[in-house]
Amino acid sequence: MGQFINVTTEERIAVLTIDNPKVNALSHAVMEELDHALATAINDVENKVLIVTGGGSFAFVAGADVTEIAQITSGAQGAELAAKGQAVIHRLEQSPKPVIAAINGVCLGGGNELAMACHLRVASDRARFGQPEINLGIIPGFGGTQRLPRLVGKAKAIELTLTGDVISAQEALRIGLVNAVVPADHVLKTAKDLARKIAAKGAVAIRLSLQAIHEGLALDLMSGLALEAKLFGQVAATEDMREGLKAFLEKRQPVFRNQ
Repeated sequence: MGQFINVTTEERIAVLTIDNPKVNALSHAVMEELDHALATAINDVENKVLIVTGGGSFAFVAGADVTEIAQITSGAQGAELAAKGQAVIHRLEQSPKPVIAAINGVCLGGGNELAMACHLRVASDRARFGQPEINLGIIPGFGGTQRLPRLVGKAKAIELTLTGDVISAQEALRIGLVNAVVPADHVLKTAKDLARKIAAKGAVAIRLSLQAIHEGLALDLMSGLALEAKLFGQVAATEDMREGLKAFLEKRQPVFRNQ
């Protein structure tokens, strides 16, 4: 257990809880510890799915640490802070193991940027979302201007970024920012249920599916299709594929060995 990140593991699912009262702000120290905890959880062969959530009941993450931003005195310092935050969040997004955000409360600024980098997002019906940086005279710096339009479309992303408006969980679901909205006391349970469903699949197919989607989005359609064919060829040579097809023909549940 770290100072800011608590990690628990159960049923091949690692739960990383950001615990930096009162609002789980992403300070430099929190980001460094989160980066280390993510790397450890990803490299642990026993883990198949990761969940990221916030400590307490008020906030998932309410944003970056404003006191640290206030200490910036030059453009170079600002660019350095943004680049460091982006690097941590990018590594999370590129995880070969699925990462689910269990959004238990306020999810603003850097918190929303962190959540958007997760592969799936389950939100409390009390959660609130937004990129309110413009209200402080700044812009999102941890990837918000890039991931938000990719998730909700250019027009809505511009609206949220330029107004700084905070939206409800229900609106976040409507525009495609989150995958599900559930009662506040069911957020972690729902995320774990989803994680268990994914963890029951073959690890190779999970990893290659994520790779095909991530890398394919940066390619034109024909190049993406070629990538998919290549990765399909890789998975077709696995023991898991043979087990999956055999189980289907025998009308039973497959027992994947992740190889």
